[in-house]
Amino acid sequence: MTSGIDPLVNAQTLTDAVRDAADGGAAMLFTPEMSGLLDRQRTRSAERIVEEAEDVVLAAVRNAAAQHHIWVALGSLAIKRFDGRLANRSLLITPQGNIAARYDKIHMFDVELSSGESWKESAAYVPGEDIVTAETPVGRLGLAVCYDIRFPALFDELGHKACDCIAIPAAFTVPTGKAHWHLLQRARAVEASAYVISAAQVGKHADGRETYGHSLVVDPWGEIVLDMGGEKAGLGFAEIDHGRIREIRSQIPSLANRRVLPKAMTP
Repeated sequence: MTSGIDPLVNAQTLTDAVRDAADGGAAMLFTPEMSGLLDRQRTRSAERIVEEAEDVVLAAVRNAAAQHHIWVALGSLAIKRFDGRLANRSLLITPQGNIAARYDKIHMFDVELSSGESWKESAAYVPGEDIVTAETPVGRLGLAVCYDIRFPALFDELGHKACDCIAIPAAFTVPTGKAHWHLLQRARAVEASAYVISAAQVGKHADGRETYGHSLVVDPWGEIVLDMGGEKAGLGFAEIDHGRIREIRSQIPSLANRRVLPKAMTP
């Protein structure tokens, strides 16, 4: 996607994608981080960030999922929590339009890049605390969001929860994407012995930012099954081979061989 600052426009893009994915024979659609609203102007965006029950994008996607009988891993939405604070929340939606799981992004993107870009996600959002998995048509799915990818401990836990696939929706910056996107995706797939499915924001957005794109599907051996490039938005299809997962885990049983290391002692 190339999400903008108008939730209604983004909702239409998403519902069209739900329809097209279902028509193409997909069992499940994955969308990027901040699919419903991508707006770094916080005064303007604050007027459009609401609780789940009032979110027009979530309602539209739930209705479309039910209409077309397809699962949707809604990468993330900006959601107002029960306490009035904000969460960067991934939502898993069933073919009945129900919410099967919620995951609030744990690691906040607080960085200052040499390119001059500065981001402080924690100024607006509250980090989540729970590791989340759910049973889906692609097997047991682990949920993560964007900057989470830089923290191997999360993926170690998802691997040991026997996840077959891990969703990592993202809105990666161009400098960090060029340097680390493919590297990190492949590493996390290998570490967890799981498929990584990473729908990404791409291109120039209405709020002035530019994102890297390259939505990926990577298999447990680290091989790239799908790379949608960094030029334009669109819909891609990939197949998840559960035999491939079993084969790789039998060859290199790193999850079974894992040892819990003792904590470092301070002299």
